[in-house]
Amino acid sequence: MKLATSLRSGGVLWVAPFVLLLMLFYYSAGETRPLSEFHGWAPALVASPLMMLYAIAYSVAACTAAWESGRMSASGMWQLAPSRSRFRVAANILAPVILLSWVVLLIPPAVSLIRVQAWPTIDSLRLPAMAMFLAVAHAVIGFAVGLRVPRLFAAPIIAVVTFVLVAFTRAIHPYWIRHVSGQYTDLSFGEVPGLSSLVAPMLFGGGIAAGIVILWAPLRYRWARSLMGCLVAVGCITGAYSMTNDWGHDPPLIAGRAPVSCSGQAPRVCMPEVTSSALTEVRAESVSALTALQAKGLEVSPTLITDRLSDGRGYHGSTTDTWRLPLTAAAEKGTIRYQIAMAAVRFPCARVNTAPAQAAQLWAASIVGAGKTYVQRMAGELPPPDAATANMQVQRAVKQILTKPAAEQRSWFGKAVTAACTRSGA
Repeated sequence: MKLATSLRSGGVLWVAPFVLLLMLFYYSAGETRPLSEFHGWAPALVASPLMMLYAIAYSVAACTAAWESGRMSASGMWQLAPSRSRFRVAANILAPVILLSWVVLLIPPAVSLIRVQAWPTIDSLRLPAMAMFLAVAHAVIGFAVGLRVPRLFAAPIIAVVTFVLVAFTRAIHPYWIRHVSGQYTDLSFGEVPGLSSLVAPMLFGGGIAAGIVILWAPLRYRWARSLMGCLVAVGCITGAYSMTNDWGHDPPLIAGRAPVSCSGQAPRVCMPEVTSSALTEVRAESVSALTALQAKGLEVSPTLITDRLSDGRGYHGSTTDTWRLPLTAAAEKGTIRYQIAMAAVRFPCARVNTAPAQAAQLWAASIVGAGKTYVQRMAGELPPPDAATANMQVQRAVKQILTKPAAEQRSWFGKAVTAACTRSGA
């Protein structure tokens, strides 16, 4: 049977308008982050709309497959003399179902890419490929349910159960459940799904579907089919659990995949290619700020200043030689000098005393010409009315020390950093 014939004879065309309207609603209502935040990173542009549509696509595949198989059972087709294998007949029935679920998965990411004029990449196809595989698995599971349960009950029940089991996994513990559900998280700039995080849900859902398919295998003994199907399903489920039971909130992600552009030496300044139009200005501002700090006696000479944007959601701290700063955001806000000053002030402790720490940072910011920016930040660090009094004291102390010779300023700065890490802060 041709695909066109399957479409005309089945119920997919009847349900498709409702499904497409639901898809558009979830796509528009689920856009909580402006696409500009992704800076044209195709994997993130694809992942963002998919996060709202996995459950819908799987539910549509399972529900419609259950209805179609129930319809075929009610017509008595399986009792007719076979001219084609049962697998071929099932494939013809499921082809329009799978196609509809794939439309739900592919159109919204394509729209997002078109809106920002970005091209899909190989990395951006990882999540759609996983979801399309799982849509097939859910269609097989729904088809099997429809063979045993009347379609008037099977279709709505499996639709609700599939949606709930997939969509609500992000709000429950343990974490491994969400990692095998096929409900993937969104991505940040520079991130790509780890292959293991894609294999786990495919192993879980695909294993159940494979076990069902084996029950239809042309083996002589039913017990052999049942045993083999159970072994495959249980083995795949166990394997998926073993892979994911020690994962945290987020699945394994690969960060830093965005191409970068660099400029200069000592320091070498690097930014993602998509935002590198500001690279020349960023390096000039960075060198100027470092020179001003070095003139006051600070030993600050990083060999690399790189943009933290490419790190994704992971945090990688700066070291003496490598500074990781939000260069793209700072370039947009005009706060490169401020970021350099904050990176130059390093405290030898995790928790600092506020007043001496603020004094040291305000001094460094004032040296590079970013004092006003830091004062604005100070205003939001303490609740009023404490903020006004404390901030004025810090500003007066820094204003006074700025009139002193460079050697005295350097000595004062060292004492302020030490005081920030003492118990009394004195």
